[in-house]
Amino acid sequence: MADQLKNSKKQFQLNPNWAQLREQLSSNGFQKQRSNPSETENPNSILGKRKSRSSDDSGDAPPNPLIPTSSDSSVTDVIGMDCEMVGVSSVGNRSALGRVTLVNQWGNVIYDEYVRPVERVVDFRTKISGIRPQHLKKAKDFRVVQKEVAELIKGRILVGHALRNDFKALLLGHQKQDIRDTSEYKHFLREGRSRALRNLATEVLGVEIQNGEHCPIEDARAAMMLYLKHRKEWEKSIKDFARLKEKQKKRKPKKKKRSLRRPAPE
Repeated sequence: MADQLKNSKKQFQLNPNWAQLREQLSSNGFQKQRSNPSETENPNSILGKRKSRSSDDSGDAPPNPLIPTSSDSSVTDVIGMDCEMVGVSSVGNRSALGRVTLVNQWGNVIYDEYVRPVERVVDFRTKISGIRPQHLKKAKDFRVVQKEVAELIKGRILVGHALRNDFKALLLGHQKQDIRDTSEYKHFLREGRSRALRNLATEVLGVEIQNGEHCPIEDARAAMMLYLKHRKEWEKSIKDFARLKEKQKKRKPKKKKRSLRRPAPE
């Protein structure tokens, strides 16, 4: 049995020539390929390594521009305003101030009050205004609100949509050069006509507002964001118009004063 094992080992011994050939191949660099593909990649490849796509790159929704990005609630040089109306008179067809909201340039609320009109409210217009009878039970008197709002907006740029309606309800005015009305800005007009705030918010800001009851905070923020988005160009157009008006004023010839003297008798 032992002799048979010795004979089988002799049969499986490599030929000396094959052993020599194997040594030559090893010395020339013919090594076993590595199983890890990343080890064989060329680090100087033009394409480089493919980045693995993380599960977070699925395309997050853009942030809502009406949500303030700052907690600053100070009274800034630019203020946004929006008012909600209620109906007075015998049939409720005349508008009166029911709520007024002011926001700063960051969109943070600096003033928000329900208002008790001088006349009796006949129609709360809740479907649009969002105002209900309980809101006006402890509301501030109109004259108090009027005074407080006047003090806040004085000397500041006021932004809003169709501000003429708000001024009428507040029985207030404002310096024309300090009014920024998104219903009148040329780039927001369509064929020379004003557009609804909700349409501008959808088209320019990509947000939906006024779906049901109106929120004056949301509306004031929307007007402010519309203004800030076009602020540079808007302010430039106002300055250019002021310069043009000043030039026209200088070019205008002065009228000669008529002499009041009567001609001397002959």
